[in-house]
Formats: sequence, structure tokens, C-alpha cells
Amino acid sequence: MAEFKPYTYFQCPCSDNSVSVREVGGANPAGQEETDEDERTFDPRAPRANYSLYPLEHLLYCEDCHQIRCPRCVLDEIVCWYCPNCLFEVPSSSVKSEGNRCTRSCFQCPICTAPLSVSSTEPPPEGLGAEYATVSGTYVLNCSYCLWSSKEIGIELDKPNSVYAQLAKIKNGGEPLLLPKERRKALEERREAGEDGSHIPGSKEEQELDAESHFYNLKSFYQEQLSDSSPAGALGLTGDYGYGSPGALSRIMGLYTSGALGDRKSKNKSGTMREAHDALEGLQITPLSASDAIARLCTSGWEGTASLSQRREQPHNPRFVSDLRPVANLLRTKRSKRCKTCRHILSKPESKVQKTHFRIRLVALNYIPNIAIRALQAPSAPSGLLAPLKPTQFLLTFSNPLFDSVRVNIATPAHTPGRFGSKVTILCPQFEVGANTDVWDEALGESGGKAGSEREKRRTKAEASEGQGQAEAGKIWERGRNWVSVVVEVVPASLRLDGPEFLKSEEQRRDAGPLREDEDVLEIPVFVRLEWEADVAGEEGGGLATGNKEKEVREKRELAYWCVLGVGRIAQD
Repeated sequence: MAEFKPYTYFQCPCSDNSVSVREVGGANPAGQEETDEDERTFDPRAPRANYSLYPLEHLLYCEDCHQIRCPRCVLDEIVCWYCPNCLFEVPSSSVKSEGNRCTRSCFQCPICTAPLSVSSTEPPPEGLGAEYATVSGTYVLNCSYCLWSSKEIGIELDKPNSVYAQLAKIKNGGEPLLLPKERRKALEERREAGEDGSHIPGSKEEQELDAESHFYNLKSFYQEQLSDSSPAGALGLTGDYGYGSPGALSRIMGLYTSGALGDRKSKNKSGTMREAHDALEGLQITPLSASDAIARLCTSGWEGTASLSQRREQPHNPRFVSDLRPVANLLRTKRSKRCKTCRHILSKPESKVQKTHFRIRLVALNYIPNIAIRALQAPSAPSGLLAPLKPTQFLLTFSNPLFDSVRVNIATPAHTPGRFGSKVTILCPQFEVGANTDVWDEALGESGGKAGSEREKRRTKAEASEGQGQAEAGKIWERGRNWVSVVVEVVPASLRLDGPEFLKSEEQRRDAGPLREDEDVLEIPVFVRLEWEADVAGEEGGGLATGNKEKEVREKRELAYWCVLGVGRIAQD
């Protein structure tokens, strides 16, 4: 069994808001709702707890709301788009038109997703002045990991750059591929010549078009049909504007009020839409039999069939390895985060792609005391497990990152929630944690003058009275510059299902099923309440000048939240 490492998870208050709204919507009396919410104990084993507990390193802090913010209660805003391979920033207009892919020369192998490199098919020049000679011939894409080459699917390039534009014009096998713009231009030329719908469905021209070409042709065809047959075309509404546009309300009302215009439009237009007639209009004929695919599958075998992961990366969902094409790299984004409540910026990265630091980063680790728990003595049970029904003491350490001293009040239920409730006792639930001052300032202050010697005496006296070898109720175990350790005594529950009745909880009497997964893990919910006085002289409107002296203004602040302490696993007796 792997060694259990104690952990501490913090609950975000956004989960409490959803629960309280659901409770208020019930049939409870008005005075009973607040009481139930205040007395409600956080259950770390509840299904909703999995979506509200986070490590302190994953949380942010809003300075305006003075609350913890998790990834669920923040808003993401895209700062920039960039390619992770070439680190080239892509404008948002290109992302909307070209898609979320790099349009330069960054491609991944369709077999193993490793990056592809461009190399020439001609041997490098040799002899005197070879470094100045130009390499001519064709180029291919090679994978240095699985040794795949684009020459296997019959694709060779004319130049080493602009690979994306070249691949868009080449089919597998080296045949040219018409772009959607060229196909629309050919369709317009056919319509001007009076050849609309003259092609026979299922012809060779139609079968050569891929799925992407069919989509573009079908989209352009139905856009033209909608503009010709719907009343929105008569109103002059094109593009993304239709009946839902607020600007079209007056024009729509004008159609109903002026009967002559409505009668004339209804006579001139039938309002019916015809179907696509050929491949250039988006018609795709599905073969009635799959005999060709079955024969190809029998010939190529399992090695020639594309896997599910390979088909997922391809846009046209191929069936065979010979139909795979190099995949352009997906673009990445840099995002800034805002608070959903006050829209305050919580995190903002540098806009340049090459820089990795943040301009604004309000991490909760810099605003909330860190909580760590460890065993005061080594567990007596084998493999580091907790012995059932045997008192075990743990050290709960609070580290203060603020430059102000913090008063801490902690509370925990007498028995942990769940079928097997363990008894928990905090020997010192109220204490004060010192400010996170500079170490050199403290050393210089203590070493110089009478004030430093008196402070040293007080600290030594406190350590002598509080730091003792045996834990006592109401006294802390150990104190540092900006941290305090208190003792938590835990009596692990017995996991026996056939134990005596007086040791069983009410939930265990109702549910006598077998031991579930991770039900032997001892998790302690702890309610933490912090109080401190912050200096707001540097904030806007916080400093008041009286003559040449600035009056120091301090504001009292409070923060309360639930956290879960993972202590260890209980041995099965």
C-alpha cells in the first residue's frame, strides 16, 4: 500500500450559494432557514464536495469582495492566440476565418502526433561553397519519432515554407485540390452558362470531393436559397441578421401594414426552396454498398486501419492509414481571469507570447494562512495506518502570509461525518498568528536597544510557558515569527461492521453495507474564521492628511471558510 500523505483542501464559498438558494426555495419557515444554514456542517464525503474543494495553490483571492475564488467562479477573457510550436501570435480575425489551427508550417505526425520537420528529397550539395548553394527539388514532411514521411501518402511540396497553403491544394496522392473559393467561382461560371443542375449525381467529379468541400458547397448553396426564398431577403437582411434582429422590427411590421407590398412579394416569390442537384451545390451520394471499403480492409489488414485516436485528430474522419494527412498544430490562448461578482481582475498574463510572467496575479496563497497537519508521533499501527479507538495527536500549523497579525478561531464537529465517525478535539481553538515581517527587521529590532531585549525576554517566556513536551488544553504547542502550531487529538473510529451497537452511529445503523472505496480515509472538516486589521492608508481614499502627518487608517476585516484535513487511513481491525 502506498504511503499516505496528509493534505489540506479549501472550500470555495460559491458552492454554499447554490446550496442556500436551493434550501430557500423549499417549504421551510423563514426563521428556520438561516438557522439550518448556520448549523450545517460541511460533509467532505458528499457528492457536491468533490466540486468545491481545492488546494490553496489553485485558488485566487478577490481584493474587492475579500473572498476566495475558485476556477468555477471566475470569468476567462482571451488575451491572445498563439501557436505553441512557432510562438507566433495569431489575430482573432484569422482564428475565426481559418480555424483554431496554425496556418504556417507547424504540423504534427498523423501516426504518433510528434512534430514534423521539412526536408528536401535531393541530397545536400557537397564540395567547395556548398554552404552557399541553394537546395532545389521537392520537399517532404518527416517525423523523427516514428519515421513517417508525407511521401508515403504521395504528398511532395514545392517549397519549404507556407506548408499549410500548399497542403490545402494537394490531395493524398499528389493530385490538385480545388479550394472552396475556386469551386464557388466555377459554380457561378456554370450558372452564367446555363448549366445549372446538368451534372448527374454520383459522377466522378462528385466522388472526388472530400467532406470539407461538400460542407462549404452546401453552406453557400443554402445561404443563397435562404436569401432568395425567405422574406428576410426582401427586407434587405443578409448575413447573420434575420427575424431576431431588433433593427428588422419596423420593416417586418411594414410588410403586414402595407398589403400591396405583401401581395406583390407573395406573387413574385413562391417561397419554396429547391434541393441541391450536383456536387458543386453540396449534393453527396452515399454508396449503397460498402464492398469497396470491405475489400480495402481485407487487403490492408489491421495495420492499415486508422485507430480511434488518429481519426479523432483528422477533420474528415478517415478509415485507413493511407487517408491520414498531417495535422496542423492547435492554437493555445493566454487568458485573464475576472471575478464574477465584481468583475475585478484576478489574473492577467503578459500579452507577449515569449513572456511567461503575469502582470497581475492575486493568488490566495498570499492572502490566506496556509494550513498543514502532521502526526505528532509516529503511528503505532503497521504500514503507517491509524489504530482504531486509540487516541492520536496531530500538529495543526497555521502560516500567516500577511503583514498584519491575524486572530484565528477554528471549530470542528465532535464526530466526523459519515458512517464511521471519529472523535476530534482541538486543544486550543483560539490563538493569534504574528505578522509576516522581514527576518532582518526582526533581527535588527531584537539586537539593538532596550526594546529589543525586552521583546526577546517576552518571547523566551512565552516559549517556556507554551512550548511544552505535553499538550494542554487552551495552550498552543509552538509559536514562530509568523506561524503557530496547535494540537488536535483524534480517536479513529472502528471499521468493524459487526461491532457493538453503542459504538455504531445512526448512519451506520441505517446502512450496514460493506466498506466502500476510500471510506477508511479520515477526513476532518474544520471551520476557520480569521480577523485582522488591514492598513488602508495606501488605498484610494484611505489616507487622510493632517498638516504634515498622515493619519493611519486601519480597517477590520473578516474571512470565514471551511477546509478539509486529510489525516490518514484507519487500519481495519
